[in-house]
Formats: sequence, C-alpha cells, structure tokens
Amino acid sequence: MRTSARVLAVSCLLGSTPAFADSLDDRLGPREIAVGEAMRGGATGASAISLNPAGLPLNRELVFEGGYGYRASDSASLVNVSACDSTSAMPGCFFYDYAGAAPELGGGMTGTRRTHVAGFAASRQLLPRVLVGGIAKYHDHNTDMAMEKSTSGFSFDLGATLRLTKEIGFGVSGQNLFGEHDELHFPRAMGGGFLVRPMPLLTLGFDMRWRLDGDQTKARYGGGAELFLRGGQNAYPIRAGALHDANLDATYASFGIGMATMKWGVDITGRRQVAGGDDTLILASMRFYGPREPVSGSLE
Repeated sequence: MRTSARVLAVSCLLGSTPAFADSLDDRLGPREIAVGEAMRGGATGASAISLNPAGLPLNRELVFEGGYGYRASDSASLVNVSACDSTSAMPGCFFYDYAGAAPELGGGMTGTRRTHVAGFAASRQLLPRVLVGGIAKYHDHNTDMAMEKSTSGFSFDLGATLRLTKEIGFGVSGQNLFGEHDELHFPRAMGGGFLVRPMPLLTLGFDMRWRLDGDQTKARYGGGAELFLRGGQNAYPIRAGALHDANLDATYASFGIGMATMKWGVDITGRRQVAGGDDTLILASMRFYGPREPVSGSLE
C-alpha cells in the first residue's frame, strides 16, 4: 500500500486533523512552539537541533537541557534531552528524543507508537556572516497499528544561516534529506525563515516549512514574538505566536513564559488548536549552564 493511501486511511480513523508520529513536530521544544515554530533564522542550543543546526555558533555557552511534553490528541508523551557546547571552534550537540503515544482508533480501540531518535549536531562559521550545520541521527520507530509500519535507520539534516546584522538573521534547513526515511513519520522537508530584533530585548520571527514527500506538501507557516524582561541578573522571557498548517487546515495559538539565570533556565509553553480541531499541547524544559555570557535574546 502506498504511504499516501496509509495517510488517508489513518486520517479516517483518527479524524480530520490527526496527530501522527512525526519527527518534524515531536522534537520541537517549548521555545520553538511558543513563537509559532519561527526560529530558523536564529535558533541556538536545543532549538537549533530541531530547526536549524547552523545556528549553534550564534551564542557561546555550554548547556544541558531536558524537556517533557504532553499532546492530548493522541495521549503522547514527548521527552527531549541534549548537551550542547558552542564555546569550541566547531559547536556541537548530542541529543536524544523519545515520543510515545496511544491514539484512539475508534470502536474503543487504541494503538501504540514508540519512537527513539539519537544523534549529533555540528556547525561551522564559514564566513563572518555565513554559518552552516548538519545533523546525523538514528531513529527507531515501532507501532502496532495496521495502517502504519515500523522503521529504523540513519538520516541527515542540513542547515545554513545568513546573519545580515546583529539584529537580522535568515535561515534555511532541510530535515531527513538523505538516508532512511518514510514519508509518514520521517518525511523529507525544507524550511526557511527570519528573525529580527527591532529592540534589544524584543525578537520577532516568521517561518515556513514544506514537506517534500507524499501528498501533504502545502505550507506550514507561523510567526511569533519573544520579549525578555530584566530583573537584576535574571531574565524573564514572554513568548507568543500563531501557526497555520495548510495540509490540515488547522490553526494554533501558543503562549510561553520562562526564567533564566546565569546557571539555569526554565520554559513552559501551551499551544491550543483554535481552528480545524481541538488539540492541546503542553511543554516544559529546564536548562543548566556552564560558563556563559549574560542572557539576552535569540540572536546573540
């Protein structure tokens, strides 16, 4: 059975806007979700792993991060852990992601999905304003659902960032471009976006993403804002954003808050589907820093 036919069959079972096990979405953290997934132009740390590895050199820090999320539509638990060092000549991250879900199939039945992803991200500044990065990862996806298949293998992501000024950055990235992938759970995709900082503590962003596999190739696009409030040596980010997926005809609104000190940081985000369904996603993460520069916005 062709994968596009499987997607249609699963959509009929789960409703008009199903939540699939999707590496493009399951690996996103609270900061990315809060601003409408619009951070490709200046993502750093764990955000660079999920959106654009080229952004790792944009700041200089050693950070360990762990996060947990819950998605109501398929009772999914999302776990992400990473260790990133951007203080070296070639910044890099080790990471591990887990997604476990129990979607309802109708008739009182439920299915199960378990996905493990582990890998390494690295980046390099080629020119004063041009950065490139890549990710090598291994995935293992298991399911007992008849309309889906279990897969495993290696795949690779690539990204580039153009930093026009300290206040303006553009980024492009591709996920699962090479290696093993399937168009339902690990589809190839391309995305691009920009970040601009009109004021020192305010960052605005806009992103778009397209799948390259299957029939769902319409744009997924979003934007948002991040405002850092200062309080002594601490910072208190407030984030808000919106996202629209043309494939699902679904629109989402998101809001997040956080706190960052010189030694640790915490972020909490909620996203609610406001059109095309009623999905809810809650995410939280905590970071611990090694020696680092003072906290500021996303474009260091």
